[in-house]
Amino acid sequence: MSVRDLLRANDERFHAVAADLGPDDWAQPSLCEEWSNHDVLAHLVIGYRSGAAAASREILCHGGSFDRANAAMARTLAASHSPCELLDEFGRLIYRPRGLGRIFPPRLLLGDHITHELDIWFAIDRTPRIPDESTAAVLDTQVALPNPFVPAFRNSRGLRLRATDIDWAHGDHGPRVEGRAAELVSVLGSRPRMLAALRGDGVELLASRVRPRRIHRAG
Repeated sequence: MSVRDLLRANDERFHAVAADLGPDDWAQPSLCEEWSNHDVLAHLVIGYRSGAAAASREILCHGGSFDRANAAMARTLAASHSPCELLDEFGRLIYRPRGLGRIFPPRLLLGDHITHELDIWFAIDRTPRIPDESTAAVLDTQVALPNPFVPAFRNSRGLRLRATDIDWAHGDHGPRVEGRAAELVSVLGSRPRMLAALRGDGVELLASRVRPRRIHRAG
């Protein structure tokens, strides 16, 4: 399966399972700093429909800060659209993305979407049900490809990583970090919430890279 096909299949799965979430679930603070789960969903919609020109204008309006512009766009959309409405739009955009959603590399979009999905599930103490192929693809990208929005490449440097629930490992030398694939994806994306679920002599080093920095909003 190509990465683009994997992205579409993952989006279809998320769209289906997220439909079971209720108002209280969407209102919970996500693992993405200062965003509710509702805001995270709005961000995913914006990523599939916002054009470069609109994004650039928003950044200029917020003093050149991508993070502030990104947060403002997500909150504005979430304030005017219910989770149900946003899910409906996301479901349509899966097949007809516009703007940045058409040109952003699919392997980075897959990582962005799964990282944010984990922001939602872990925030409400739900076990993620993401296919092994998808989490493995995200981990492969995280450790190999610098991403301007997710500092996972930097966070993983010099560590020996191993997923305990799927056949995935990275690195032959260095301190060891082990955990479930979804937990590794989340922590490498600078979400410290799941650090306690990881094991190994490299967890302290990874924590030092994750905790002092402000959480980045992927994508």
